[in-house]
Amino acid sequence: MTDTQRLAEALIRCPSVTPQDAGCQTLLAERLRALGFVCETIESGPDDFRVTNLWALRPAATPDAPVLVFAGHTDVVPTGPLEHWSSDPFTPTVRDGKLYGRGASDMKSSLAAMVVACEEFLRSHPEPALAIGFLLTSDEEGPARDGTVVVCDALRQRGQRLDWCIVGEPTSVQRTGDMIKNGRRGTLSGRLTVKGIQGHIAYPHLARNPIHLLAPALAELVATRWDEGNAHFPPTSWQVSNIHGGTGASNVIPGTVVVDFNFRFSTESTPDGLQRRVHDILTRHGLHEDVDYELVWTLGGLPFLTPAGALVDAVRSAIRDVTGLEAELSTTGGTSDGRFIAQICPQVVELGPPNATIHQIDECIALDDIEPLKNIYRRTLERLAGAARP
Repeated sequence: MTDTQRLAEALIRCPSVTPQDAGCQTLLAERLRALGFVCETIESGPDDFRVTNLWALRPAATPDAPVLVFAGHTDVVPTGPLEHWSSDPFTPTVRDGKLYGRGASDMKSSLAAMVVACEEFLRSHPEPALAIGFLLTSDEEGPARDGTVVVCDALRQRGQRLDWCIVGEPTSVQRTGDMIKNGRRGTLSGRLTVKGIQGHIAYPHLARNPIHLLAPALAELVATRWDEGNAHFPPTSWQVSNIHGGTGASNVIPGTVVVDFNFRFSTESTPDGLQRRVHDILTRHGLHEDVDYELVWTLGGLPFLTPAGALVDAVRSAIRDVTGLEAELSTTGGTSDGRFIAQICPQVVELGPPNATIHQIDECIALDDIEPLKNIYRRTLERLAGAARP
């Protein structure tokens, strides 16, 4: 068993269902302190949803040296029905060349690979020409209010410079390194409440059906082309996730209907612009804000993009050296904590193992994907350190 697999299995044994860290960060901090990292725990959130964050930094010999940060999360999603698992989700189990357990792919193997990569790198480069940091949270799979965003705010207030960041999200498709994320779309959610007048379904002239009021506007919202995307991002999408209306009785016209929707938007659109266009569509179909409807917006994150440059080039070169693959750059998929880090770090990419089983029953990672991931991280360190050397 390799050091990387051994550490990954130790992390999987920690039942760190969000927002619990369950000892993961303590385990990782012990390894990092032995390498000269200064480790700081930053807790945040209410008592019933306490989040644990770790900021660890190994300074370089010169204060103006560039800073590379490894980022990720120690929390995992709930297991689902235990009886559906082939083995206990928090007992790492190897079967048919795969390591099974909750978090095996998302993203405890990445965390193990990052730490072991640093151990190997610092053994051969004890005084590198760059500083190395770790930014870990137990609130990525949850609401993400008290995790990475809190640490980023603290680092901004301190004036801590970050130059490059690698997030260990599972980004690959078939083999580790075949795809990296060099950006992500923004996310903007809305909860629309359309007001009507409840009444008997046999006397519609005495009521006002909010579902009927909304229907024409809803049809236009569904059909709208919000933008065309660009060379890096697909077109912005608008999707309804929930519609709630009615009392449950078949003879009552509802008094309100509530629609939850979400934009995943490219850099071709802005939150303000999308909000304005939605309000314009509602107005065009006879709905007036505060009188006929209320709309509450939640901005989950802005889009970010890291173009070709030092970090992208180093990561792609490392992948090529280790695997022979030519990594595809992509901005597809969901959001990640990269959206917060990108606000204080100019170059952010995500690289991790294949994501086919993440959040699923019997989550797993192929053993053959673990060591290449560690080697890619180490090789990236070597390339960036070499580029930073005076």
